[in-house]
Amino acid sequence: MSKSVIVLGAGMVGVSIALHLRQRGWDVALVDRRGPGEGASFGNAGLIQREAVHPHPFPRRLAEIARIAGNRSVDAVYHAGALPGLAYPLLRYWWQSAPERYEAVARAYARLIVTCLDEHMVVAGEAGSAELLRPIGWMRLFNDDAKLEEARKEAEAAHRDYGVGYRMLDGKELAAEEPHLLIQRKGALHWTDPYSVSDPHALTLSYARLFEAKGGRLATGDAASLRRAGQGWRVETADGPVEAAQAVIALGAAAGDLTRRFGYAPPLFGKRGYHYHFGMQGNAVLNHPFIDEESGFCLVPMRAGIRLTTGAEFARPDAPETPVQLERAEPIARRLLPLAEKVEDKPWMGTRPCTPDMLPIIGRIPGQDTLWGAFGHAHQGLTLGPTTGRLLAEMMDGEKPFIDPAPYRAERFR
Repeated sequence: MSKSVIVLGAGMVGVSIALHLRQRGWDVALVDRRGPGEGASFGNAGLIQREAVHPHPFPRRLAEIARIAGNRSVDAVYHAGALPGLAYPLLRYWWQSAPERYEAVARAYARLIVTCLDEHMVVAGEAGSAELLRPIGWMRLFNDDAKLEEARKEAEAAHRDYGVGYRMLDGKELAAEEPHLLIQRKGALHWTDPYSVSDPHALTLSYARLFEAKGGRLATGDAASLRRAGQGWRVETADGPVEAAQAVIALGAAAGDLTRRFGYAPPLFGKRGYHYHFGMQGNAVLNHPFIDEESGFCLVPMRAGIRLTTGAEFARPDAPETPVQLERAEPIARRLLPLAEKVEDKPWMGTRPCTPDMLPIIGRIPGQDTLWGAFGHAHQGLTLGPTTGRLLAEMMDGEKPFIDPAPYRAERFR
């Protein structure tokens, strides 16, 4: 079979797939309506999360479910009109999060996560962008002794089972690490392994430039134009039609819209997220990204300023932007840090692609010998881009995959 392929979607996952295939001698066209890294890869918290060996399960505690149902939090909100369409995937998400099923999910998830730093450093080193990866980790700030102790036990288990690095800080140690915090917290869990990316968009662009330097083609086009062309595939681009023997769908939250046309309808659902950037007053600095566990948002030092990111918003894909979480978070953030004015006039919004079993879909699309998928990475598309790229390229090239791909197969949602 001809080693030619169309990769649809130029986020971190799609760019990484295209690069790994090109390195294996494939003729690769990477197609997106926008430039590389301008979707969900643009607006995340910029963390390559080696510590994230346990995916986010559906809450099991009634008090937590009731808090979210109240729809007044910072970390999770919903549009009531979206709930009927979300009922089935969320019910499966709840079912899959039961302890007896979650354990196997977490093991499969961790097999991907533990590779993320090494896979990124290989690509970033060759792309000349390793300076964007800051080995500073990130922190969870607590003002409740019981929650801090629970976090310590979680960290101990992650260290024991998966070698995750961490340290616990008391209030004084936290103040020494972050002297410009305006409010004292009782302590923090510092995950020490993750990289903090100073500019996620620039990182994705650097990987895309490396792909082009190796002979790959970038094209502007609409994935919705994908159709069969004889035994292969065809997509329309601004430079004319592109044809290839195989195709990869790496469209994040929009992937299901396309796969349904070819007989595959996975129960994907989206979590929308927002961000703003702020300046800092005077000479104040933030040394580490952190989540304030009292309020559920993230503050991250980046090139553009201090990025304030929100949790999850559940809404229909075509629903208007409703950055209520940012509105709730900003006054709390200003009590935590001496923030100056916003950098942007309008908040950024993007959608994370999620699956009910918390695992990405990586592999051949059922019933389509030459159509592949890589989507559903939820919060970890940036983290798992190079890992996914290598894994899928090995599968497509007939190599023995460096990770057993069975848990991520698309067939599990038939």
